[in-house]
Amino acid sequence: MSLRDKIEESLIRIAMTGIVPGRWFAAPPDAAKLVPRTGMLTIEIVSHCWQYAHLLAYQLSSLVNYPPTRARVRMTVFHAVEDEHVCALLMYFGAIEVPGVTWNWQVLAPGELFRRSIGRNRAARSTAADWVWFADCDILFHRDCIDMLADRLQGRRDPLVYPKEEWVTAMLEETDPLLMSERDQPKVVDIDPNRFRLLPNPTRAKGAYQIVHGDAARQCGYCEQLAVFQRPAPRWAKTYEDGAFRWLLGCAGVGLDVPGVYRIRHLRKGRYGDSKAAALVRGNIRRVKAGIHER
Repeated sequence: MSLRDKIEESLIRIAMTGIVPGRWFAAPPDAAKLVPRTGMLTIEIVSHCWQYAHLLAYQLSSLVNYPPTRARVRMTVFHAVEDEHVCALLMYFGAIEVPGVTWNWQVLAPGELFRRSIGRNRAARSTAADWVWFADCDILFHRDCIDMLADRLQGRRDPLVYPKEEWVTAMLEETDPLLMSERDQPKVVDIDPNRFRLLPNPTRAKGAYQIVHGDAARQCGYCEQLAVFQRPAPRWAKTYEDGAFRWLLGCAGVGLDVPGVYRIRHLRKGRYGDSKAAALVRGNIRRVKAGIHER
């Protein structure tokens, strides 16, 4: 990352502490003017994937195994042609017809993919959905997840909501059978829910759990007003824009009771391109942070 980008990110993170209101950069959506949608809702799920095909397989499989019946889903995945494993996986799932689900694969240059807010902004501005779920590819939508979400969203005007519970694995090693199941070839997989445990209720819409009213997404985009978050990055960038997005919206989100949200946690962040030594250090940090969060 360039020195310019580091300086801009640092200044934005300082501003986000409350020194500067987000409305100085963008007008937040007026909830009273957001149209309350009812009936069969359309929900666009937006994910990014780089070198995580083995995790994305679980996400896409969850829509195959538990297709929505009370909502229509547009599953958007941003990826790069240089990632052959992800391309093969998307080709495989793209040939599977799932009732109520439309696959939408979007190619980005690696530098644009590495800055997740670029794809999210494009999806936000172009979406035709009633609601947009900005997710990560390690999130699963298990039994009743999408249908219950659609029920909870009926008639709501909130700019931002999030599921109040998430089920997570322990911090898994790369050799764990759950992470190895998709390594050989693309296929439909499923989880053993007994390997997951419930985390304490989150207090805000975290990066992978930002569910945005479609009108708000079309109006505001995703950190479009902050130039550093719309510039390509040389490697996968830290997702500081998630907090910036909430800052620009002027809200932390409203929690909803939505079941079936599962997240696969793993020690090694392969998408960062770390050396083995750096990956070990990063993995140990992740283990400690996860333990602190759970306590």
